[in-house]
Amino acid sequence: MTDAPSTYGEFVSLEVADGIGVIRIDRPKMNPLNGEVQEGLRSAAIEASDRDDVSAVILYGGEKVFAAGADIKEMQRLEYVDMVTRAPRLQAFFAAIAAIPQPTVAAIAGYALGGGCELSMTCDFRIAANDAKLGQPEILLGIIPGAGGTQRLTRLVGPARAKDIVFSGRMVAATEALEIGLVDELCEPGSVLEAAKARMSRYVGGPKVALRAAKEAIDRGQDTDLDTGLAIESALFAGLFATQDRATGMASFVQEGPGKARFAGR
Repeated sequence: MTDAPSTYGEFVSLEVADGIGVIRIDRPKMNPLNGEVQEGLRSAAIEASDRDDVSAVILYGGEKVFAAGADIKEMQRLEYVDMVTRAPRLQAFFAAIAAIPQPTVAAIAGYALGGGCELSMTCDFRIAANDAKLGQPEILLGIIPGAGGTQRLTRLVGPARAKDIVFSGRMVAATEALEIGLVDELCEPGSVLEAAKARMSRYVGGPKVALRAAKEAIDRGQDTDLDTGLAIESALFAGLFATQDRATGMASFVQEGPGKARFAGR
């Protein structure tokens, strides 16, 4: 079943079908991430997070371009005093995407550059067309990535590779991005949305609370020491014993074997 898309301003929408929410950016020609798009994405992320009928989320910019970064014409007018207040809001917008508790994937076609690449890295997974290009070209403008590019990229590909990409501002071909771990899967051009839906469909009908707990444990744990990470995991693990899905899953395993439980998401 497909609901009518929810819209957030002129350029962002959320469409939910078969348990999967697709957040779509549609700002021709290159989906630049101006303030209106950023606010639209933040609002869409919040709604997707709160909806019980959304088991997984796809971030999609169409089959020609994912997002080609910030609106440079908008940014050109700004000075330091402007960015002191705007930079934290920019981080907050990306944080809203990263905080979506359901599994997320960026479906990348064409270009994911600058803020577009940073946006893709807020997702759990990235699927790219095999002719896509990714990169952090901010250095060519005399600045550095300001929405997580120096941090999330380093966590994905390691410091040396991140420095190469950020210092040079070069574009990274999809095949190299797969090799270094910047993307997780490649597909034929024109099929990224279908590939993303196929990947996300495996989570539909799953134990929603457990999936959220697993995501939280991994995301919070990787940014702390091992002992703290284990404590986070332990608390979340224990909490799942209060869920209906835990009782259902264990009863099904005992009676029917693994992989046959029908979860209620509670």
